[in-house]
Amino acid sequence: MADTLRLFIDRTDTPIGELVVIADSDGRLRVVDWTDHEARLLLLLRRQYGEHGFTLDPARDPGGFTTAMIAYFNGDLGIIDDLPVETAGTPFQRKVWAALRDIPCGVTISYSELARRIDQPSAVRAVGLANGANPVGIVVPCHRVVGANGTLTGYGGGIERKRWLLAHETKAAITPQLSLTL
Repeated sequence: MADTLRLFIDRTDTPIGELVVIADSDGRLRVVDWTDHEARLLLLLRRQYGEHGFTLDPARDPGGFTTAMIAYFNGDLGIIDDLPVETAGTPFQRKVWAALRDIPCGVTISYSELARRIDQPSAVRAVGLANGANPVGIVVPCHRVVGANGTLTGYGGGIERKRWLLAHETKAAITPQLSLTL
């Protein structure tokens, strides 16, 4: 079928569970999720592209994205910043997801701040729903959004993974200051 989207899937171990990476044949990242949520991932793909609108073929390191994710978990946080991402989603969701990519590593913001950043300050709940529907976790860093009082709130991969990701980014983002003496 000419309209069928060809997707490639790989899996890799991380310190917080096995990660699924899905890319398309044009070298764009489509999905990053956890294998323990693979049923949700497949449902998302069917909703976005139709029951028979895609194929999902095993591949080793499609587009180099598995290697990039391994590098991220090994402390190279900036590697995810410029990865090409393609998502279906509504125009509103894509607007929220684009704003997520502007949150610097090691920084968290609230859902209300995210709503303000997309010039829709009254859409806090809709922003939260869009954040939760993000198919490209970590790379589109939905884990960097927290409750208004700084508490960790929902994360599709689970709160413990969110806590770990934030700690990982905070620790790896800190660079020691060198003092030179002449």
